[in-house]
Amino acid sequence: MGLSIWQVLLVVILFMLLFGRGKIPALMSDLATGIKSFKAGIKEDEHVPAVDADKDNPTAKHTATVNNKTNSV
Repeated sequence: MGLSIWQVLLVVILFMLLFGRGKIPALMSDLATGIKSFKAGIKEDEHVPAVDADKDNPTAKHTATVNNKTNSV
């Protein structure tokens, strides 16, 4: 019960009719740009330490310090 070549061709033809020849490259370009910006955002989040993100809350540093001491025991 696999897909036959006619079914695949029908889907491709319908896709081409709906989106047109000019819209497909633009759609793929937008998708690639979105993926690149997502990866850049993930890399930025990896480099930001969690303790520095909460500078206005002095108890956050104390809690992080206490948690680190209890985890090392």
